[in-house]
Amino acid sequence: MGGARSTRVQSTRKSRTMPPSAGEADLGRSVISNSTAAAGARWTLALAAAAALTGAHPAAADENGVSFWVPGTFGSLAAVPLPAGWSLTTSILHQTLHADGATAFSRQVGVGPYTATLNANVSASLDEHAELFLGGPSYTFEQPVLGGQLTLRATLVYGYSRVDSSAQVSGTVGPFPFFAAATYGDSVTDFGDFYPMAALRWNSGNHNFLAYTMSDVPVGSYDANRLSNLGIGHTVLDGGAGYTYLNTENGREFSAVAGVTYNFANPTTNYQNGADLHLDWGASQFLSEHVHVGLVGYVYQQVGDDSGALPIQGGFRSGIAAVGPQAGYILELGGRQAYVNLKAYREFAAVNRSDGWNAWLTFTIALNPKRAGGT
Repeated sequence: MGGARSTRVQSTRKSRTMPPSAGEADLGRSVISNSTAAAGARWTLALAAAAALTGAHPAAADENGVSFWVPGTFGSLAAVPLPAGWSLTTSILHQTLHADGATAFSRQVGVGPYTATLNANVSASLDEHAELFLGGPSYTFEQPVLGGQLTLRATLVYGYSRVDSSAQVSGTVGPFPFFAAATYGDSVTDFGDFYPMAALRWNSGNHNFLAYTMSDVPVGSYDANRLSNLGIGHTVLDGGAGYTYLNTENGREFSAVAGVTYNFANPTTNYQNGADLHLDWGASQFLSEHVHVGLVGYVYQQVGDDSGALPIQGGFRSGIAAVGPQAGYILELGGRQAYVNLKAYREFAAVNRSDGWNAWLTFTIALNPKRAGGT
């Protein structure tokens, strides 16, 4: 989820939320006084450029590479109806991310009455590690709602995030040359945001359909001046639809869930992330009644420009994709049916976003279920 990325640290990459991913890294902010003189302004602007690139992922998007949605939140069996009643889902999420690169950019920067063209060459790197625990109860109603099965879920995030960054910036502000360098590390262990979710599922033979809505309630650990955060600092609305093909005769399964994220402005920074599209998918083969193996993947693309009070403005749209293996096991514990899923992703095709790998270990247990599905 988002979330909990952190993020996830959002990643908190467009960490990686989350719910994001939880453990998400956040961009450091720089405040420029309206009374800054031209001579001092060139250094302030240089440091602002360094802060904007060392406080998070280079040329980051979604307020510094931190998104609400944690890619990989959904997976195989996502749209399959669940057993009625209470269930509990817990996940352990590990993320290892890296970003580096040299970027040449030109921006118009205003400092009170002083305005100059900033031309800079940037060399920056970032490393992020997160260990997150996501969990919470859900309740599935027995009576149909709109002809489908309604499930309400609440998810909380707790974990650890560590971000280390370094950058060198050189160039000119108007006629003035400058050079700035910075290294910084930050970590946090705390709670992330709260993520309520509602989902409707329909079944027709081998075909299963899903519609869901999710939100981010920004109550987690967040500080706009901190590099590493487990909350994202703003409210989010996310919704989408999914499909699962499950053939119980030959054991073949395929699931895909697509959604769109709308971000409200961050009241602390006056920054608003652009809209995001995301697609999670999984494909597997049941080797027996209890075991299935296969592949998982995701695609994430920002489709709306960021906006707000950054000293260096830009759309900063980002995207990423990933693929990896998965295995699932259905079992019974004390008369209750349970489901365990392990999946891992290797990321590629990153644009304006750090990339790396992440792994999920998810456990779901329900009372007297007919089938235990996982996300």
